[in-house]
Amino acid sequence: MTHPPRTLLINPTITSRTSARFPLALLHLAAALDRSGSSRIIDGNVDRDFVNDTLRAMEEDRFDAVGIGVMGGPQVAPAIAVSQAIRARFPALPIIWGGYFPTLHTEATLAAPYVDYAIRAQGEDTLSELVATLSGHAGPALDRIAGLSWKNAGAVVHNPARRIMRNDPAGLLPYDKLGDPRRYLARTYLGQRTVAHQAAIGCRYHCTFCGVAAMFGGATFLPAAARLERELGYLKHELGADSVQYFDHNFFDREADMVPLLEVMARFELPWWCFARADALLKLSERSWELVRKSRLRMAYIGAESPSDQMLHDIRKGTRPDQTLAVVEQCRRYGVIPELSFMVAPPENTEEETERTFEFIRELKRINPQTEIVIYVYTPLPEHSRHEKDRSRRPGAPLLDLDGEPVVFPTTPDEWTQPRWVNYACHVDAPWLTDKLRHRINDFVTVLRCRYPTVQDLRAPPWAKRNLSAMAGWRYRFRKYDRPWELNLANRLVRLRMPQVSGL
Repeated sequence: MTHPPRTLLINPTITSRTSARFPLALLHLAAALDRSGSSRIIDGNVDRDFVNDTLRAMEEDRFDAVGIGVMGGPQVAPAIAVSQAIRARFPALPIIWGGYFPTLHTEATLAAPYVDYAIRAQGEDTLSELVATLSGHAGPALDRIAGLSWKNAGAVVHNPARRIMRNDPAGLLPYDKLGDPRRYLARTYLGQRTVAHQAAIGCRYHCTFCGVAAMFGGATFLPAAARLERELGYLKHELGADSVQYFDHNFFDREADMVPLLEVMARFELPWWCFARADALLKLSERSWELVRKSRLRMAYIGAESPSDQMLHDIRKGTRPDQTLAVVEQCRRYGVIPELSFMVAPPENTEEETERTFEFIRELKRINPQTEIVIYVYTPLPEHSRHEKDRSRRPGAPLLDLDGEPVVFPTTPDEWTQPRWVNYACHVDAPWLTDKLRHRINDFVTVLRCRYPTVQDLRAPPWAKRNLSAMAGWRYRFRKYDRPWELNLANRLVRLRMPQVSGL
């Protein structure tokens, strides 16, 4: 008698234990796997010895496969570490990578000897079918599993893409697999026990720098209102959550579809944070804004990206600078703090666009001083990482480094762990960025965050933030950003929070 397939799911370390949030992707995978088998989750964000604990779990129990969720940037190195440890101790056990990194860099992923299979894009059905096949439980042939890339006699095979779909579990997510779920509640600007949740998935837009665009290819799905009510009821009444950070890729989509969800949220009245778009917020009716107010939206993260119409067109953002100006005023009227992200230092007109963005940020601060600003370096996805539909419709321009040579991206996971490529993946640095402009950006960010400390910073005492703001006042007023030595020195003592590094 064969046993139901059993899968070990691993979330490699990517953040501090105090910043850990629910590994929502693995919870959805576990819910799918448990329909025909069983699963166990090891979360490296709360288990700091997760590599050794993974090996111990595999010695104590029988697993048919190991699935590892991998983001880009700093999570690649711990994903490699646990994969190599598994391969050395259990060489015959299939190792499967899924998530953003293997979706964006499939060839590089499978170039590693410690990865056997790569799941592209949404993984619930693909992983369930693959584990059934590997365990001998009447799964489809490998070449019939949509969304799978694999190795066949040394060659990499890419099966056809799988259609993105809403894959809701019948009941609650299996939070019990995380031990005590309450340890994932955190003190934030929103409340004392903020919980992470994801309602909608995907985004209908195709921004050239966004992994969501590559993952979902313009598809987006909202949950049924009944499911959102079920989840919020559990999070509030069972876990004691008093606020919610929504990790939806784009929370506000079409207004008619959003209203039932806002009505549910208005009944729970849990302060919340989400990703949003300026154009979507501007289209909301007064009735919907009343629901937003009643549901207690506190902060919306809005991708402003640039004050340039041309750049917004080139990166396929789909919004305009005048909409950014309008939305910060609208948010001020409704008591919502807009958290705006900007992409500076594009490959073309690098210095001019950066300085123009600085001035635009100042204008936004004049309109609504509460506006939060997050600044990144514009690092577009490599051409091979873009969704196949986007590559065929509009090929990207070649990326050149400071010497005018084509940028050559890594071809293995190990190469992606090099600091310069971790910085690229995290939108911190780019091959075309000069030292002079790099310092200019860092100096502007230092002056700005000292002049306007984020309300998300609960660690720095109010008197320290007031003093830093006063110290930075003359530099900000007269645009004297260069070499803010006194602010850097003060920051060593106060250590102001940086949302682009630590998030909410």
